[in-house]
Amino acid sequence: MLLEVKNLSIYYYTLAGVVKGAEKVTFSIGRGEWVTFVGESGSGKSTVAHAVMNLVPSSGKIVSGEVIFEGKDLLKLSKDELRQIRGKDISMIFQDPMTSLDPLRKVGDQMVEVMTVHGIEEDEAKERAKELLEKVNLPPDRLDYYPHQLSGGQRQRISIAMAMAFNPKLLIADEPTTALDVIVQDSIMDLIDALKAEGTSIYFVTHDISLAAERSDKIAVMYAGKLVEFGTVEQIVENPLHPYTKALIEAVPDLWKESEVRAIPGYPPDLRNPPPGCRFHPRCPVFRERSALKGLCDSREPEMIEYEKGHFVACHLYGGAGE
Repeated sequence: MLLEVKNLSIYYYTLAGVVKGAEKVTFSIGRGEWVTFVGESGSGKSTVAHAVMNLVPSSGKIVSGEVIFEGKDLLKLSKDELRQIRGKDISMIFQDPMTSLDPLRKVGDQMVEVMTVHGIEEDEAKERAKELLEKVNLPPDRLDYYPHQLSGGQRQRISIAMAMAFNPKLLIADEPTTALDVIVQDSIMDLIDALKAEGTSIYFVTHDISLAAERSDKIAVMYAGKLVEFGTVEQIVENPLHPYTKALIEAVPDLWKESEVRAIPGYPPDLRNPPPGCRFHPRCPVFRERSALKGLCDSREPEMIEYEKGHFVACHLYGGAGE
């Protein structure tokens, strides 16, 4: 197993209170696997992704858990040890490349710096930077551009080129297609697919469960800081177990059917004071319909169980008193 995350919890300490961004999240990613995390805004997808890189903002803190990468707990490494892993063994594509690229430096200088930090000579790094731009379908002269001179899609391609510099073992892509048109989105996904074909494991974050179903090997569904379901694409799409997963799938429009798109009623909870029990129960249609679940879903937190081989779910409807 390449990456194992165990009981990871991240809190944000704000003036308005403690925000429980993610709690007791456990999952694994094998070598060459593509695992996509889906869920609404605020579900904890990006929080967990940044914690894997140990890049939690100053207002946040990893309060518990382990992030085991090739047998090493990344949360226990020094800054120098992490610096040797970031950008080489683990790379990250951020949602908005303008926040990760230095606006005052040419993108070529930034790409070269990534490589020289990890021991490549400057002349070799410059040649490698040109090769990387060709891989992402950008002309070499873009190395002399500043980030603001590039379009959103071009900036994202630059970010991917930087991530490809060392053929990383793990690529974390945090909503890399947000705010891009569908043609550019598809080309970005093809580039990430090409990295996977070369053996890179992919940790992908998106709101779009249909995109996850199209490209992934496995899907992880998060809600209100909790991992509620995890399994292969076939298990999640063909046999969704958690009511939230079912609601996400039903909310995807089908161009070939005249079926009505179903919105999920209500709003995600305030993570400063999440509801007791299952965090989805205030919006859950099954909870509203089954009186037998009263006093269970709204008071006792469900445990993650393995419903079938490789298919995990945290819901009282399975393997518990609510079954």
